[in-house]
Amino acid sequence: MSQDARRGIVCAGNWIVDIVNDIPRWPAPSDLVTIEGQNRGLGGGAANVALDLCAFEVDYPVIPVGGVGVDRLGDDVVEQVERRGMTTAHLQRLTGYPTAQTLVMNVPGDSRTFFYFPGANDHVTRASIELAALGRPRLFYLGYLNLMGELDRRRDDGRTEAAVLLEQARYAGMQTCVDLVSAVSETYRQTVFATLPAIDVLLLNELEAERATGVAVVGPDDTQGMEKAARALLEGGVGQAVIVHSAECTVWLDAERSRVFTPAPVPAAAIVSPVGAGDAFAAGVLHGLHEGWTPEATIQLAFRAAAACLGGRTASDAIPTLSVLLEMSDADLG
Repeated sequence: MSQDARRGIVCAGNWIVDIVNDIPRWPAPSDLVTIEGQNRGLGGGAANVALDLCAFEVDYPVIPVGGVGVDRLGDDVVEQVERRGMTTAHLQRLTGYPTAQTLVMNVPGDSRTFFYFPGANDHVTRASIELAALGRPRLFYLGYLNLMGELDRRRDDGRTEAAVLLEQARYAGMQTCVDLVSAVSETYRQTVFATLPAIDVLLLNELEAERATGVAVVGPDDTQGMEKAARALLEGGVGQAVIVHSAECTVWLDAERSRVFTPAPVPAAAIVSPVGAGDAFAAGVLHGLHEGWTPEATIQLAFRAAAACLGGRTASDAIPTLSVLLEMSDADLG
């Protein structure tokens, strides 16, 4: 089947319930700080991207894949997925493993810190994902590598379980797209490089680029460092493109050339929470890839989606439709 005949994006990986707490400052050790606001929503790479694509009101299937517990939070995840018209056929209910959750401590206009409980996410296996039952999607997105216990596991042949899954998805006719996570792990770099040859498009931020490669990236405007890290990842096996993004710029590197894009600044007063902005950026990229857009058009949508996300308290509640995003000016987003 030709790629043109395929429609849809698989959103596989982390399904988490985020509890976002707004605090005025980060407390000193043994100190107390008052939570001034609290919101609950879905989180994780797969969940956020899927919800963002639904908010775009795309005209192709968005297919959630992952695992949640047989518990109240798992019920909440399933209900939210159903409410947006997506299938829950590939969201496994894993007995004995609670639904993953993250406590997000957000200092508005300053920083956010995550306390993550992996739960069911760590127990989703390659064998439990039935690729043949997913239909004929065009893209297979996995988010996040380095935050999926069983899929991150290295095999005797040196590949990760995620790499084998992605190779199977590619063999089935899908373009593979992977997003990294800003976690600290002794095996972070090894996990990434053991998976690279199975990835067509790799998405990551500047911190993840440094952790994945060991290449120094000195701040969010270090385009030279970002490009050098991207090149190491492309040479490590990424098939089509490496996209390194930060709050100040994006580097898109493929076999033909390196492109640098700069977003319009978002005023601090317009930022309610940065939670999910990177995933909104990813959703914009995935839509552009799905539709065959140019890198320039794809990144402009990604920038607009990320900027819109900053105005919401949860990862997806401020994402407008695709038509609204495309009509917005930079001034509208500020």
